[in-house]
Amino acid sequence: MADAPLSLVADIGGTNTRVALARGAVLMPETTRRFRNADHAGLASVLRDFLAASGSPEIDGACVAAAGPVRDGVATLTNLDWTVDGAELQGATGAARVAVLNDLQAQGHALGRIAPENLRVLVEGPAVRRTGPMLVIGVGTGFNAAPVHEVAGMRLVVASECGHAGMPVRSERDLRLARFVETAHGFAGVEDVLSGRGLERLYAFVASEDGREDRKSAAEIMAAIAEPGPAREAATLFAQILGAEAGNLALIHLPFSGIFLCGGVARAFADHLGPMGFAGRFRDKGRFSAFMDDFPVAIVEDDYAALTGCASFLASVPAG
Repeated sequence: MADAPLSLVADIGGTNTRVALARGAVLMPETTRRFRNADHAGLASVLRDFLAASGSPEIDGACVAAAGPVRDGVATLTNLDWTVDGAELQGATGAARVAVLNDLQAQGHALGRIAPENLRVLVEGPAVRRTGPMLVIGVGTGFNAAPVHEVAGMRLVVASECGHAGMPVRSERDLRLARFVETAHGFAGVEDVLSGRGLERLYAFVASEDGREDRKSAAEIMAAIAEPGPAREAATLFAQILGAEAGNLALIHLPFSGIFLCGGVARAFADHLGPMGFAGRFRDKGRFSAFMDDFPVAIVEDDYAALTGCASFLASVPAG
């Protein structure tokens, strides 16, 4: 790959941006640097600092993954006051080829390039996995999902903003939770309960059910879930709602080749989703419960997946 074009790839989150170089579709992880978004006015500043620190290499292509919707090649960050477009990428890098992806789209383009040891199986699928669509679900600062299809030899990863759809309601308690959550914005969305701040709302709800007003940060809740108490109860509620919503998305997209959970919160829950009932709620679909066994679920534990996806996407786009 030494002769492959050199590209710059970046993964913009709500708090940090990671930037690296890639040769063709192969990421160069040793080049990765992390930047605090609060230290920069926008992405261009981040990319210029990265390139200067990397010896100002000549860049053929640039691709970024942004945590927010992308429309007509322009990304609007959901949890950060930045917008990103191709002109900004070209101006900051000098690259002739540029692309802006939603962060879940980048994760989808990484599937198939993630080492097996970086995939933790959560729900086993059929003994022989069928060829078919896949689905990536991001659980972190926000919540989102993207279906992945192979069409005429090309990979198509469809963007969405499904984290802002209504949260799943299966029980009377779920309904009480929805009414508790909607007092903040007038609507109880999936992201309002399945994200870092969503976990904090679940804790506040559990406390309110006990007649108390109590608040804890997501980090404090995660630190306390090993022992019985409101933190563990909130985390169990999180795991089960995540299972229900993942099951809903499975029925919508039919990802027979697998569902892949990614994001910092999903990874923080990796040891807990199984014991806390994720699979039971995932399969809780009435007469379609047995059908849910067709969908394997794994957690992506690769720190560089979005960057790999950006490199893979750029390499798949014909020059010119």
